Amino acid sequence: MDNQWGNIMDDIGAGRTHPDVQKFKPTALRMAKAARHRGPDWSGNFIANNTILAHERLSIVGVDTGAQPLVNDDGSLALAVNGEIYNHRLLRKHLNYPYNFKTHSDCEVIIPLYMEHGLDAPKYLDGMFSWVLYDKKADRTVAARDPIGITSFYQGWSSKTPGTVYFASELKCLHPVCDNIKWFPPGHIYDSKTDTMTRYFQPRWWDPLKFPSTPIDYKLIRTSLEKSVRKRLMAEVPYGVLLSGGLDSSLVASIAQRETLRPRSASARKVNGLSDHEQQSSEELVGIDDDDELSTVTWLPQLHSFSIGLPNSPDTKAALEVAKFLGTKHHNFSFTIEDGLDAISDVIFHLETYDVTTVRASTPMFLLSRKIKAMGVKMVLSGEGSDEIFGGYLYFHAAPDKESFHAETVHRIKNLHLSDCLRANKSTAAWGVEARVPFLDKEFVENAMSIDPAEKIITKDRIEKYILRKAFDTTNEPDTKPYLPDNILWRQKEQFSDGVGYGWIDALKDNAELHVTNEQMKQPKAEWGDDIPDSKEAYWYRTMFDELFPPQCASTVMRWTPTWSKQTDPSGR
Repeated sequence: MDNQWGNIMDDIGAGRTHPDVQKFKPTALRMAKAARHRGPDWSGNFIANNTILAHERLSIVGVDTGAQPLVNDDGSLALAVNGEIYNHRLLRKHLNYPYNFKTHSDCEVIIPLYMEHGLDAPKYLDGMFSWVLYDKKADRTVAARDPIGITSFYQGWSSKTPGTVYFASELKCLHPVCDNIKWFPPGHIYDSKTDTMTRYFQPRWWDPLKFPSTPIDYKLIRTSLEKSVRKRLMAEVPYGVLLSGGLDSSLVASIAQRETLRPRSASARKVNGLSDHEQQSSEELVGIDDDDELSTVTWLPQLHSFSIGLPNSPDTKAALEVAKFLGTKHHNFSFTIEDGLDAISDVIFHLETYDVTTVRASTPMFLLSRKIKAMGVKMVLSGEGSDEIFGGYLYFHAAPDKESFHAETVHRIKNLHLSDCLRANKSTAAWGVEARVPFLDKEFVENAMSIDPAEKIITKDRIEKYILRKAFDTTNEPDTKPYLPDNILWRQKEQFSDGVGYGWIDALKDNAELHVTNEQMKQPKAEWGDDIPDSKEAYWYRTMFDELFPPQCASTVMRWTPTWSKQTDPSGR
């Protein structure tokens, strides 16, 4: 087995059983090129029978290898992947049959997994991914998406080429050809042999009517989140953490910094076959060592953290305090309201949504990602998912009982791919940066969603996300260095997008008034059907979306609304 490994993060596109694939190839390459911002480092394609795979690569690990599509020795299997497989070293070690790995890519392990397990292959993967595999001998196309839908993925069809199926990471790749487009459901696998979609991800928490009853284990919450962050420090390029100053990003930053400062073990050095002397002058990678334990290593001598906000915003002040406490190399950027307003159309183009809360929250992240890319950083850790898992949004205060509370968390997690995951993935990918989300680790989600929801309920004595805060409270652990200052650990959540500055949402609403008249609000477009904007801001975003995308794209959008709330503004302000 090779002692090194690699990784890619990129855009994928595929056309299955096209009537004239060679004639279609220039179109397929143009479709893939539409998302080259996601993978500016290299392009590749593979053609066999009536199928083409096209790929745009962003290299994070294994920079000198791992160009895609990946192909096995006899050329019978080809694979295009957008993702990170964190347990790839462990999977390589425990394959039942020998396989000749041609690259150091962590994603190549999907090929022998498919050879051994067929459609069960994605069950073994720990990571974030969207992939399309073509089996030439069986003339079969298989496509799969990670359990939560962290990486974006779409499937399309064209009435001009019945029987052809298209896949891509973004809508803009598909809509020039496809007149029917749907998002690929998270946790599912598609098989062209039967033309069916099957859910392979079947966790205990999936059914919202099955209420968990596991007693709270604070130590398990802490250790499983620490392990999740450790996995995601796999990179050969400069990386950092997004630090808003809120609880979730601050905890991720704190754990990442502890890993950065942690003395390297002999087993970590052994992973790369390096002597102690060689280690002093070489970067280490991250993966599973020969004892099946995670080993963490860092590329930069100091962890970099990044924040953005309007001048004097609440998040900026909190982020500066956290960065100082942790000792990260912090980069605080500010943007003006005009900067944000000027970017809205670009944000909608890259996000491919008109959901109000997503556009609001994505704009600062989009601007920050551009700054991060300009600094040469290609990967960041981010805090998405915690609010869905622990009921952190303030509207959860109104949950009538623990059963309703739990059902809402399940509903929110299942739809993350249409909101926060979409925002994190596409806001960063717009500039060729990759976002990794430790809270959405498969094992961590399973542990957190198994807890009796009575422990998560918000009361007069318990702030939202109490159990997460308590898990990292070291007050009674005199020998443990605090993870965060108390005022950050117990800081109440800001409303949607307010943390970047209280003037941001107000400016968006005021600007929408300039673009949308009362008469327009009374006469929505007929093609919108029942999906009618309920505010001028929503109307403004929808019209911009319609200018950028044809009607078949709107069916992939879900508008975010809080439950148990009479608020007309989706932020719950």
